[in-house]
Amino acid sequence: MVRRKRIGLMLWPAPGLDADFARGRWAEQVGFDDVWLPDAEGMQDPIALAATLAVATQRVRICTGVVPVFNRPAPILATSVSVIAHHAPGRFVLGLGSSTGNMVERWYGVPFQRPLTHVRETVQLLRQIFAGEKTAFSGTCLRSHGFRLQTLPTPAVPLHLGAMGPRMLQLAGELADGVVLNDFTPPDRLAFALEQLDIGAQRGGRRVEDLEIVKRRAYIVTSNAVEHAAAREFFRRHFAFYASAPAYQAVMLQLGYAAAVAEIRAGYAARDRARVTAAISDDMVSRIFLFGSAEQCHAQARADYAAGIDTLAMSPQADTAEAFASSAGVFAAAAFNPEPPARS
Repeated sequence: MVRRKRIGLMLWPAPGLDADFARGRWAEQVGFDDVWLPDAEGMQDPIALAATLAVATQRVRICTGVVPVFNRPAPILATSVSVIAHHAPGRFVLGLGSSTGNMVERWYGVPFQRPLTHVRETVQLLRQIFAGEKTAFSGTCLRSHGFRLQTLPTPAVPLHLGAMGPRMLQLAGELADGVVLNDFTPPDRLAFALEQLDIGAQRGGRRVEDLEIVKRRAYIVTSNAVEHAAAREFFRRHFAFYASAPAYQAVMLQLGYAAAVAEIRAGYAARDRARVTAAISDDMVSRIFLFGSAEQCHAQARADYAAGIDTLAMSPQADTAEAFASSAGVFAAAAFNPEPPARS
């Protein structure tokens, strides 16, 4: 299936960034195809924010990227989706994922057990609910009997899964309408991810081309050497934050960073943040994250499309509202064309 290349803006609804509701409306006005809503760090709830944007926009697609399956039972998710889809028919994508033990257990106080099975059963149960059936589901992790959604989404709401490792990628290929990759699927790892998605897709009689391939791209636009160095150090700290989670450490091992993971684990065990950060090399940062001039960021985005990405969810990294707005504008319709420039 040939899809039009889409460009989305990931909002970051934290205080002081002006990157929530009003920025979502702005994204539609300046030509973004999507707005993507994260679920992280105690920010505004993405489901609630999606509902407000559903009634305040007319064209832009609204997507969650991604909602953890552990803290929202599938019937509750379905009732939320019903509201959003009613006000934005054909414009909502429900992105789901397992999240990490750090979030699920430490923040929410919910046991983080059997994440692959929990994600699988959430998708299966949601499919049953969105088919209009009265639930009759007894799984390993989830149970629901006798629930029926009174207002069904029309058209059907696509279900996308956030995935990094081989087993979750295969599950996305098998059950989902799309996959949401993140920065820890770097460009040189994309072919492997597509292979794993295809393995799963074939279990359901499909191919990887039948899925929408989405990638979240955290980026910083720089204009000089000082800004470039600052961006590299920002992403080094960002990398260290992710590296505290076993799920990300597992991916780092798959990426060939065994020595760095050992040092990171030792640093966290000693509560030595400087040691953790020092374990992350410049090459690791440059492989995972995107930073450079606007032209360099555009070129990498086009390379992502050419390699098989259908939709980019661009996520500006900034500490002020002005910096967020400026970086977001670099990928607005008037500034960015997904197709490479024509040769003269």
